[in-house]
Amino acid sequence: MDLRPVLYVIGLLLFILAISMNFPMLVDLYFGNDDWVVFFVCIIFTAFFGGALAFTNAPSGGFTMNIRQGFVLTVMSWVSLCIFAAMPFWLSGLGISFVDAIFEATSGITTTGSTVLTGLDYAPPGILMWRAILQWLGGIGIIVMALSVLPFLKVGGMQLFKAESFEVEKVSPRARQIATAIAVFYVVFTILCALSYNAVGMTVFDSVAHALTTISTGGFSTYDTSFAHYDTAHKEIVAIIFMLLGGIPFILYFQSVTGRPLALWKDAQVRWYLSILAVSAVVISVYLNTTLGMEYFHALRLATFNSVSLMTGTGFASGDYMQWGGFVVAVFFFLMVVGGCAGSTSCGIKVFRFQILFSITLVQLQKLIHPKGVFCTRYNGRPIPTEVLTSVMSFFFLYALSFSFITIALSFTGLDFITAMSGAATSISNVGPGLGDIIGPSGNFATLPDSAKWILSLAMILGRLELFTLLVLFVPQFWRA
Repeated sequence: MDLRPVLYVIGLLLFILAISMNFPMLVDLYFGNDDWVVFFVCIIFTAFFGGALAFTNAPSGGFTMNIRQGFVLTVMSWVSLCIFAAMPFWLSGLGISFVDAIFEATSGITTTGSTVLTGLDYAPPGILMWRAILQWLGGIGIIVMALSVLPFLKVGGMQLFKAESFEVEKVSPRARQIATAIAVFYVVFTILCALSYNAVGMTVFDSVAHALTTISTGGFSTYDTSFAHYDTAHKEIVAIIFMLLGGIPFILYFQSVTGRPLALWKDAQVRWYLSILAVSAVVISVYLNTTLGMEYFHALRLATFNSVSLMTGTGFASGDYMQWGGFVVAVFFFLMVVGGCAGSTSCGIKVFRFQILFSITLVQLQKLIHPKGVFCTRYNGRPIPTEVLTSVMSFFFLYALSFSFITIALSFTGLDFITAMSGAATSISNVGPGLGDIIGPSGNFATLPDSAKWILSLAMILGRLELFTLLVLFVPQFWRA
């Protein structure tokens, strides 16, 4: 296999990462923190390594990339970025181990939001900004991967969205224009989010940091207690709005301004996504009101914020929902597994796969009632190709199998069942907080053994790459093809 195209692209990505390190360096310089030297050293090292890869593997007459190279590039790029992004954490004044640095960087790049850092209220500003930037870069990377890479690698039913890309190309025939338009929406939403946070009372620094992690549905905060630090409805409302926007396919925003103004509402995945959230928020708020005696509108606010945060995979918390009863915890566990929409920055299994599973189930029931009838599984009004159905069903099986193995592996490191199970779910679904006293909304992952952190880091990458993309590299036939 010719790895030159792979190494060339990875070099360019590392160079972009090095450029991104300038922002936290400038933040540390502005606030007079000595960690700016750490970022300067990391910039030189990352830029040199990335530049060397790009220049030594640059195409002379152009080259194409086949499917095998696409799989290798996708995996190697995310792994490489995680390793180099960990350097500022490791070399900074935080005093954390290399394992912790890898865990934090991986959680950032994959927009998971799990953290091993404590004392965030007093952490160096450059490090806080670097965490936010990593999630912002990871968010746009996820969108690009979902729209440009996974559909053509036929991963987990994502090929279903090739049709949507082709429809867009009828309006805008150049893929570069589509990518640019989506990037513009991403940047504009980030700016609007930061301005909104600032307008409701956040400092400029907190507004920017939280905007970067809100629109990317990442969930890193500048405070240990996340949004519970503020305890005000206005800031939570802003977060809810932009978390919802981040969980919707960005291609639909482009379609909405290029001839299909009702694209968002006509999309079945978006309607399911919003419906699940609305029902969950109402049910939980009624439960909190009747069982715990919370004032209803306060309960609705808490239920809506945390439901949106967990379903989109953001992981912000406005309170310790572990104290709200087993029913609420069960609903939240369901939401974090379901996730948001495909083509968004959110995580989890994705809503469209549950729609397809529902369609398959409905067809089977119809066949039982009318054995001689001919029925067709559909998504958004279109028949679903057989290969997509097979891919989606395989994804569900592989998700369940991976979840089980990760849970068992974490239990082997000495974690209790609740911590191991929720750790597996939150890592493979890229959500952030888990369940229980250790890794729940009021805790973090710092006290876990190093072996568990390595397992969780691998699981975060596995979940972000939609399982198949990483696991296919371990199949011997892949390398002999």
